[in-house]
Amino acid sequence: MNSQQPPVGERFRRSRQRRDAGLTVPPAEFSSYYGRPILKPPVWTWEIAAYLFTGGVAAGSSLLAAGGQLTGRPAMRRAGRVAALAAVTASAGLLVKDLGRPERFHHMLRVAKPTSPMSVGTWILAAYGPAAGLAAVAEAAPLLPRRGPLGLARRVLPPVGRVAGLAAAATAPALGTYTGVLLADTAVPSWHEAYPYLPVVFAGSALASGAGVGLIAVPPAQAGPARRMAVAGAALELYGAHQVESRLGLLSEPYRTGRAGQLLRAGRALTAVGVAGAVLGGRSRVVAALSGAALLAASVATRFGVFRAGVASARDPRYTVLPQRERLARRRAADIP
Repeated sequence: MNSQQPPVGERFRRSRQRRDAGLTVPPAEFSSYYGRPILKPPVWTWEIAAYLFTGGVAAGSSLLAAGGQLTGRPAMRRAGRVAALAAVTASAGLLVKDLGRPERFHHMLRVAKPTSPMSVGTWILAAYGPAAGLAAVAEAAPLLPRRGPLGLARRVLPPVGRVAGLAAAATAPALGTYTGVLLADTAVPSWHEAYPYLPVVFAGSALASGAGVGLIAVPPAQAGPARRMAVAGAALELYGAHQVESRLGLLSEPYRTGRAGQLLRAGRALTAVGVAGAVLGGRSRVVAALSGAALLAASVATRFGVFRAGVASARDPRYTVLPQRERLARRRAADIP
């Protein structure tokens, strides 16, 4: 019996292994004190994601309206102006709702701080809104009587609307892209690291959504500029989306996974469908309207996807810790002679 037992040294080694097995250090987990995220996730709610969309629609619609004005397409001009006013009104409502008290927007106008994207954005919105409003109101001039005080308004409004429409179009690029700069200016990892690309994504999304308005509301015979605008916007949006999903290293992951990834993939698919319908649909009013609806839905999916990706990256400590370690390692390597 004793001859079949392992040597004393072997028994001692096995006993020590069993005793030390419970002392093995578990794999490291990226967490913080009390299980809270390292960064505080954005307190913004869905209203801000919707604000990103409506701001883009307003910007794209004003550019569409200016194109209709300069090329003699009254239906396109009218549709763009009315959609721009509706979208910027919705934007103001969403922004005030998120701020909690309307006077907070007014307080932002007390100062002008060029280094603050939020301050600059407030002034952009304040300049754009009245111009878009005047341009849209001018479309009601033909409905006014020809005589009396309203007759004077009937004669004055069209030239005022032309100037206001061009002013709104001049402000539209800033309106459509400043929100991308605003997100990138935060400490949220996947937003901050995407600072070269988010304005591109939002610019393309704004153009595509404005084109969607034109495809829905304008007869196909006048919708040529809207179709070209859809192609340009889709190209910009898809390029920017590809960059944020592939060029940010670990911080691209939130754009590809989870709910954000689903939304962004849906946005790409809807953009492709919308552009294909706009280009290949010919003179079909039904196909044009469906293509426009697809482009608008794509813009919604893209804005909400970018929003959710940023929130997800702030909640997971990995997206804060690992990029910091990589940057520190690169700096140390650069300092080594």
